[in-house]
Amino acid sequence: MPKLWPSKAWFIVVLFIAGVMGIARHAPSFLQAPDSAAAAESGTAPVRRVNVTYTSATDGSIPVPDRAIFWFGKVGPTDNNYTDTRVIFNDDQLFVTLHIFDRMLFYKKDPAAAEMPDWDAATLYLNLDGNAGTTPGANSYRFVAQTNWNEARDGYQAAYHWDGSAWAAASTPFTTIDGWQGFANNSGEDKGWNVTFKIPFSSLGLTAKPADGTVWGMALAVHDRDDAAGTFIPDKVWPENVNTSQPATWGQIRFGLPAYTPPPANPGGVVTIRHGLNHAVVQDGQVGGDGNCANSLWPDFWSGWGDLNYASGNPQKRMVIQNQWNLGDWPCFSKYYVTFPLDAIPVDRAVISATLTLYHYGNSNQGGLIDPSNPPQPSLIQLLTVADDWNEATLTWNNAPLAVENVSRTWVDPLPTGPPYLNVPRQWDVSGAAAAAYAAGTPLRLAVYSADNAKHSGKYFRSSDVGNEAVRPLLTVTWGYDKGFTMTVTPPLAQVSPGGTAVFTVDVQPTDGSVSSVTVDVGDLAPDLSALPATQTIASLPGAVTFTATDSHSPSFTAGVWYTIPVTVTGGTAVQTTTVQLLLNGGQTYLPTIQK
Repeated sequence: MPKLWPSKAWFIVVLFIAGVMGIARHAPSFLQAPDSAAAAESGTAPVRRVNVTYTSATDGSIPVPDRAIFWFGKVGPTDNNYTDTRVIFNDDQLFVTLHIFDRMLFYKKDPAAAEMPDWDAATLYLNLDGNAGTTPGANSYRFVAQTNWNEARDGYQAAYHWDGSAWAAASTPFTTIDGWQGFANNSGEDKGWNVTFKIPFSSLGLTAKPADGTVWGMALAVHDRDDAAGTFIPDKVWPENVNTSQPATWGQIRFGLPAYTPPPANPGGVVTIRHGLNHAVVQDGQVGGDGNCANSLWPDFWSGWGDLNYASGNPQKRMVIQNQWNLGDWPCFSKYYVTFPLDAIPVDRAVISATLTLYHYGNSNQGGLIDPSNPPQPSLIQLLTVADDWNEATLTWNNAPLAVENVSRTWVDPLPTGPPYLNVPRQWDVSGAAAAAYAAGTPLRLAVYSADNAKHSGKYFRSSDVGNEAVRPLLTVTWGYDKGFTMTVTPPLAQVSPGGTAVFTVDVQPTDGSVSSVTVDVGDLAPDLSALPATQTIASLPGAVTFTATDSHSPSFTAGVWYTIPVTVTGGTAVQTTTVQLLLNGGQTYLPTIQK
């Protein structure tokens, strides 16, 4: 509908607003919020997001591998709190599990709520309004759990709700379950502890689970105590620059897994990217314990495990992906990083689909030869995007980039012993991640990990350094023409009197030869405005057509009206739309000159 204005005096204001709208519509990059890939290039921290898996399983049977995983912290003799975090939800609750590597375990029996963060404990922050705002709000919650040693859970957890100015103790119902590997409250070295927060949706005022696509704000803090005296140790937090009093600095959890919808595009070609093919450099590296659980460090894993680098110490050219629930085996955990350049994709195209292929050639406990009673288990291997660049020669568990977002996952079954089962291709859909990286002008950087719980769930893959080029990691990208042409309409703004007519020109230029003719449509107009012709064809590009827009008011009409006219150009599967403005009864108001 047109907007009516009481007099002509508004015209100069309208022109100013229209100019501002034009700036916003065509804003340069420095006026736009950066996405994850562009953020790394600009030096700003990306917004970290966890796409939370849904399960229909009830409490007590929630699957472990299905949980979305991310991580933060480091492993070392003093800086020794690293955390794997697993997240999943069902119809009733959100489950957030922290597996914390911790060299010394200390807890207090029957602590006051305010004392819990002074010991080995964890805090979960949730904001149902998203990661926005300079202060928490009415939908902001804080949950604290302190570990304990065979004590009842009552008395070792606390809930808080934002009361408008501070975190106030609340009776919000929730449950925690914890476990540990080691001996608490003494000088003996331990392996760590874990805690699961179970947050009922009803406790947060909801009548059902959040709909797919719902985004909440989330932050985590892991509190550490390594001696009875309570020597100060900084919290380990996620995201890394979080201010727990400012939800705008928190990360995100999105309910449901993401799906990529490619833009309308005519297929153009397929690009295959692997190390050495067409001179491409595909850097990859592993961090963690490798296939032998870093046994060269035994028994002092705390001193050097987090700083292991495999650039020159990996004669088998393998990449190991391995995790499990039992923290007693954390020296065996391994992640994989890989970076694919995307400059082989032609400029100004659309990513229709992209697939990562890794070549699987072995398992932990291959064929059950090491531990016949615990044969190899399937793995749900997850792909996560990475914003920060890294160097294969210096990459370690402690300096490896944090994940930005989990984007894909694939079940990988164990291989039987020996050929002909070697080098089996395993594939992941990375279309959305590749499209985002391509649009940002960055490489596709990925981390590969799992949330598995079984002891022998590790999988071995070929690296970019293996001699057989055919089994190196492969990225296959199908691209297309998503535009095919550019369009402009002039003038962008015209002025008429009641009953008057304005003439607009639509100019269409080809960009890549994929579109040779287009249809121009003008429509969805206000009742007192008409456009002729409403539909035209430009049979051969480049070309231009004109249309007229006529107001139907009588000459005595005096109110001001701002019309918006949409113009759509269609060529093949490519569609572009813009708008122009028509001002009725416009005028100018001159402000007095002020001289100082």
